[in-house]
Amino acid sequence: MTTARPTPRHIPDRLRSLGERVLKSWESLLFAVMVAIFVVNSIASPYFLDPWNLSDATFNFTEKALVALALALVIVAGEIDLSVASIIAISSTMMGTAMHYGAGPTELVLVGLATGLVCGAINGWLVTGLGLPSIVVTIGTMSLFRGIAYIILGDKAYTSYPGEFAYFGQGYVWWVFSFELVLFAVMAVLFHILLHRTSFGRRVQAIGNNPTAALFSGVRVSRVKFILFLLTGLMSGVAAVCLTSRLGSTRPSIATGMELEIVTMVVLGGVNINGGSGSIPGIVLAAIIMGLVTFGFGLLNVPGIVMSIFIGLLLILVIGVPMIAGRIGRRKATGH
Repeated sequence: MTTARPTPRHIPDRLRSLGERVLKSWESLLFAVMVAIFVVNSIASPYFLDPWNLSDATFNFTEKALVALALALVIVAGEIDLSVASIIAISSTMMGTAMHYGAGPTELVLVGLATGLVCGAINGWLVTGLGLPSIVVTIGTMSLFRGIAYIILGDKAYTSYPGEFAYFGQGYVWWVFSFELVLFAVMAVLFHILLHRTSFGRRVQAIGNNPTAALFSGVRVSRVKFILFLLTGLMSGVAAVCLTSRLGSTRPSIATGMELEIVTMVVLGGVNINGGSGSIPGIVLAAIIMGLVTFGFGLLNVPGIVMSIFIGLLLILVIGVPMIAGRIGRRKATGH
C-alpha cells in the first residue's frame, strides 16, 4: 500500500507582504494628502489654479527633490548624508569662480557636477575607507564644504552669469513645463528603475536590512555605499547648477538649511530612516506635497518661519509615529 505524499504548501512571506501593503497604503495616503492640499490651496487663493502659478510652484521643490532621489538610496542602505546643502554651496562657489575666469555655460555645468562628485567621493571614502559613521562624517563635511565657500567668497557674491546659463534654472522645455521639472521627472524614472528594477537596487536594500548578511552573500558593501555617496554628491552638483542658474548669483549662504527639507522629503516619502526599504514614487509625492504647501503659504503671505516650524514638526511626526505604532504592534503581538 502506497501512501500519498502530501502536496507541498506555499508559505507566504508574511513580513514582506505586510511591508508591501504598508508601503502601498503610505503612497495612497500621500496621494490623498496631495489632493487635499491642492483643493485647499485652490479654495484659499483664486490665483492658485493659474497654470503659470502652478509652474512657479514646482521651483519650490525640484532642486531639493533632485537631491532627495539620491539621498533616498543612501538612507535605504542604512547611511545618511547631511552635507548635501553644503555641497550645493561649494559647487555653486566653484562655478562662480570658474565664471570669474571666463568659463562658458558648458564649462560651468561641468565644474558644478565635478565639484559635487569630488565632495561625494570624500564622504564615501571617509565612511567606507576609514569606517567612520556617516552621520559624524557628513556633519563634519557640512561645516567643511560651506566653510571653504565662505573662505573663497567672504561677504562677496558672484553675479553676471552668462545669459545662456540661465536656461537650466529659468528655461522652459514646453509651455509651463520648466527644464527643472522635466529633469526631475526623468531623474525620478531613472532612480525608480535603479532602486526597484536592477540588481544594484536589490543590493542596496539588502545592505540596509542586514549589511553583515549582505557581505556574506557576496555583496561588496563598501563599494555599493561608495557609489551611493558619489551619486548623492553628483545630484547635489546638479541641484547647484539649477539653483545657481535660477538665482543668477552665488553666495556662500546659498542653500542654507536645505538639508533639513531634503531629509524630511525622503522620510515623508516612506523611506525607513533605519534603512532597508523605500520608494521613489513616495519621494515624488512627498516632494510635490512640500512644494504645494510652501507655495500655498506664499500665496497667503505666511511668514517663512512658520514653514520652518511646519517642516520640523513634520519630520518629527513622520519619524516618530511609525516607530510608536511599531512598538504598540510588537507589544500586542507578544502580549506585554
